[in-house]
Amino acid sequence: QVQLVESGGGLVQPGGSLRLACAASGFTFSDYAMSWYRQATGKERELVARITSDGGSRNYADSVKGRFTISRDNARNTVYLQMNSLKPEDTGVYYCNVKILIKLGDLRNYWGQGTQVTVSS
Repeated sequence: QVQLVESGGGLVQPGGSLRLACAASGFTFSDYAMSWYRQATGKERELVARITSDGGSRNYADSVKGRFTISRDNARNTVYLQMNSLKPEDTGVYYCNVKILIKLGDLRNYWGQGTQVTVSS
């Protein structure tokens, strides 16, 4: 079965950096685009960054452009999110996501358990 396991969250001061990792299993990792989402308390989950299956194209939310970098290692079945110049508004639970087309008309979202990122002095 599909499993996504995030790691790397924690407490960091404003201006600091963190690197999140998501280890994937249960599907052919190199065939699928991967995404990072986040959810702050009381807010809806939002897309932070997405990377295509071969890593050739990356997209970011406007709020993180120039500060966050998504990357992947298809040999290790892992996707990363390097977060620099962190701000208090980056606080939230960060989730790894993959969308897999099971059959025509059946696109499934898979999520990890999430990792907490807190930016505070």
